[in-house]
This record gives sequence, structure tokens and C-alpha cells, in this order.
Amino acid sequence: MPRQVAIGIQDFEQLRVNQCFYVDKTAFIREWWDGQDAVTLIIRPRRFGKTITMNMLNSFFSIKYAGRGDLFEGLDIWKEERFRNLQGAYPVIFMTFAGVKGKSYEDTVKGIKLQIVNLFSDYFYLMDYDGFDDNQKQLFKDINSDMDDVHAAYSLNLLSKLLEKYHGKKVLIFLDEYDTPLQEAYIQGYWDEMTAFIRIMFNNTFKTNPSMERAV
Repeated sequence: MPRQVAIGIQDFEQLRVNQCFYVDKTAFIREWWDGQDAVTLIIRPRRFGKTITMNMLNSFFSIKYAGRGDLFEGLDIWKEERFRNLQGAYPVIFMTFAGVKGKSYEDTVKGIKLQIVNLFSDYFYLMDYDGFDDNQKQLFKDINSDMDDVHAAYSLNLLSKLLEKYHGKKVLIFLDEYDTPLQEAYIQGYWDEMTAFIRIMFNNTFKTNPSMERAV
């Protein structure tokens, strides 16, 4: 029986569990991992499956998917034991800026902060860890929609450090639709403010982040 083509589904797990038609792009995992680049930037083309690929990376590497090798059985990446051993082996930070669009700098940064708050909510289990001091726990608690821009810009750096300390392994960071706030800023006329914020955030997340293993 032919597999169904599921239009609009961007969740890798959902595609695989429901046995929908999927063009096997798992060879990208091998290419990316063996490439040894600290940060990989994918910019083009549009509508080419970047989001489902990012979702696939998260499903492959994230400890949240530990033991879910069934999602990759029969796919190219599952042919090699060295990659089967990597499945579900890393703490992963995976977020998207897809819905972050605003007519003003304030609205757009507010949207980014809400995405950050939503991200941190997935890691509340960290607060039960005795290995963090009071200051680290307070910094986590200070992540909220009313935090200032500086706190927001440093938030992923903070989460990386906490995850590394908890899991004993550096993190992988996957950020989808990274350029959506910049596109809106260019169109709506607040480019200078937006690029200043993004520059600080990306510098602390991807460049000066000793707790990051690799990023896409």
C-alpha cells in the first residue's frame, strides 16, 4: 500500500509514526556531523524542507528521544552503528522564530521573549537539581516575558550552561527561522534596533558559548 503524502506536517516524529511519505534526508546528519563545523548556517532555498530537517536533527540527537531508534530504522543514517550510538545522546536546545513578527521592535522582541519562556518551560526539571547554586536557580526563575532585553539576549547561553552541568555533556543548538525577525525589521523600519539585539543574542549563543558543542 503506498504511503500517504502528508501536506503541511513539519514534525518528523509524526511523519514516521504515521508512516507517511518521507524523502530520506538523514544523510545530512552524517554530512553535518563529520564536517566538524561549530555552527552551520542554511539559508536557501525556500520551501526545501529546512524545518523538517531541523526537526529531524532534534529527533535524532535529543535526549528527549533517547531509545527512539524506531524513528530512524530503515533510513540511511541507521546503517552505521557509530550513528546509532549517537541517537538520543545529547541535550538539545531547539527553538524557532517562525512566528516572531511585529510592526515594531518592541513587539518583535516581546515575541522572542515569549518563545524563550516557552523553551525554558520544557526544562523545569533542572530546578530540582542540587548541583545548581542559588544564583543559577534565580537566573532561571528570572526568565519571564517581562525580562529586559539583556537578560533575553543571554538566555540561551544560560540554558546551555545549566544543561551541560546537569547532563555532563555540551549542548547542540538548533534554531529554525532565525532570520524572520530580521526580515520583519527590514520591512517595518526598525532594522538598526533589531540587528543590535540579534547580534548580542547570537554572539552569546553561538560564538562565546563554551557549553555549546555544535549548532545549526
